[in-house]
Amino acid sequence: MNMKQNEKVWTTEEIIEIYNRPLLDLVFEAASVHRKYHDPNKIQVSTLISIKTGGCSEDCAYCPQAARYFTDVETNELLSVKQVEVAAKRAKMLGSSRLCMGAAWRSVKDNADFDHVLDLVKTVHDQDLEVCCTLGMVSEQQAQKLADAGLYAYNHNLDSSEEFYKEIISTRGYEDRLKTLENVRKANMTICSGGIIGMGESVEDRCNMLLTLSQLNPQPESVPINALVAVEGTPLEEQETVEIWEMIRMVATTRIVLPHTTVRLSAGRTNMTKEGQVFCFMAGASSIFAGDKLLTTPNPDIFEDLALFEKIGMNVQQPYEKHAKPERVEGKTYENEETVKWSRPAHKIEANEKYKALAKEKRTELKNQD
Repeated sequence: MNMKQNEKVWTTEEIIEIYNRPLLDLVFEAASVHRKYHDPNKIQVSTLISIKTGGCSEDCAYCPQAARYFTDVETNELLSVKQVEVAAKRAKMLGSSRLCMGAAWRSVKDNADFDHVLDLVKTVHDQDLEVCCTLGMVSEQQAQKLADAGLYAYNHNLDSSEEFYKEIISTRGYEDRLKTLENVRKANMTICSGGIIGMGESVEDRCNMLLTLSQLNPQPESVPINALVAVEGTPLEEQETVEIWEMIRMVATTRIVLPHTTVRLSAGRTNMTKEGQVFCFMAGASSIFAGDKLLTTPNPDIFEDLALFEKIGMNVQQPYEKHAKPERVEGKTYENEETVKWSRPAHKIEANEKYKALAKEKRTELKNQD
């Protein structure tokens, strides 16, 4: 696996200076960096599916899958092998080179559900698609089991800076995010890790997140840039939609700071015009998530995406163009691993607690109506 080592040590001040440059100058430099390290007319398409929806014990302020909030998300059990196989075949037929599977878990547990996920990974791997998972925190051995099953990439977003993280999540620590990425890297898998803008964070927070990603060695192969999709019933439901200019700045800055990384234009594309998305591609984004939903939030139709690519002359990337297909390891035995104790910070977030109480009241009302 040819993973690039860090070429420059950045400071927050340097990244902020880049972010705040005149927009056209910023995009020109980002486009120049992009053309140096990437094919500007090629785009990588990933399909994201939820293999286990809702019921998560975390309190992420942006997430409609948190069990403590009252949203329209219905809790579903794990998808079957057949369901995932069908999804993989459809994704490949429509041009995706990667299938990403998400489960609304705080962390992976060594149980039958995890064994089932390993079977799902093998199923997608057998379809000659890059297979990615986002399952929450994973231990070193769990990461190795996923790698042995043929997992190509693991997604674990930092979300924001370490400082702002405490303002949106209180049920896990930032250090757990970094430890999970370390465990994934030890298993020799590629890393997908980015964040969300539009949650009320400052430009400095955005740039500090990029600083942290730049300090990972090697740096992540993929960095998703998400625009918050404000969902009713979550503590961030009143947040205003991120302007396209902010997305372009974030994409361009990410491209310059992380030159070898694939920058993924992720959640929030339904609020962007086609011209805005193309501007992001010019600024260095070379990957999208396809499918009518990103786990639980809306996403553009894949046929609209393909039509856009044809109009602007972009070609879809084939599986394993960047890194070789991982080998499956069969029949391996694993030693008993000590139970990992992930952190639970002691602080409370007022808005999260408020929406937890509101959800409890609404559920009580509905129960009384019955």
